[in-house]
Amino acid sequence: MTVTPPRPNKSPLHAPSAATSPDTPGPDAVALNQALNQMRATAPLVQNITNYVAMNMMANVMLAAGASPAMVHAKAEAPEFVKIAQALTINIGTLSPRWVESMMATAEAAVSHQKPWVLDPVAVGATDYRRQVAADLLHAKPSIIRGNGSEIMALAGVQATGRGVDSADTVELATEAAETLARDHGAVVAVSGPRDYVTDGARRAWISNGHPLMPRVTALGCSLNGIIAAFTATGSDAFTSTVAAMAFYGVAGDIAGEQARGPGSFVVAFLDALMAVDGDSLALGARVTLPS
Repeated sequence: MTVTPPRPNKSPLHAPSAATSPDTPGPDAVALNQALNQMRATAPLVQNITNYVAMNMMANVMLAAGASPAMVHAKAEAPEFVKIAQALTINIGTLSPRWVESMMATAEAAVSHQKPWVLDPVAVGATDYRRQVAADLLHAKPSIIRGNGSEIMALAGVQATGRGVDSADTVELATEAAETLARDHGAVVAVSGPRDYVTDGARRAWISNGHPLMPRVTALGCSLNGIIAAFTATGSDAFTSTVAAMAFYGVAGDIAGEQARGPGSFVVAFLDALMAVDGDSLALGARVTLPS
């Protein structure tokens, strides 16, 4: 299947002007191309401890993208399984004490075995229980933290106005909290929204791909964690891998949005687009800005 990516208004990778050139290097179009090709060539095995709502969608998304998902969450086997996985994701969407025990043990095992892992602090500001679980998981040293603006602000201890899983705070408002989290915990932090923001505390990137129908489909945000983990498992740099993964996801959303009539048809078109987007079309369609 041949994909014609949406025609960007500017160059595929928006190069900043000389006055706003980045202080440290960021991913260029070649790096995005290589990141996707490497992930596809490796088809990394990613273990996912995610919520009940997301499991099926997440597995389909990861398979379509070219990764290999494993939904292994029981404490009796999850810490052992992470030894053979190449990366891990943990999503706190549907918490229970037994799952929390497994999350902690598996995250610690991932760090012990030098496996990258992604934390999704779903609705972290909603209850004291979620705040405590997320704080404990932060101490287990996630490689990447991804959430919406309200989640990232709440995780950083900043007053946020989220409503459950929905963000009432813009990505722009959450950038300072994201950079604080990144510096304090040595992680890459990604803030999802109409424009995505990624930082490691020193480097920053804005990603302007995606489609308004994406938030109308349950679990597409949760599924992104698996794509980030897959890219990070096969990349040497978590910042570049995260930017490439989010740009890839957004380009697929751009393409699906051109074909969809609503959320139902969008899901089908999105899965097809994830499979069809290659390194060249990612490099052409990605709209990434690297500010100072």
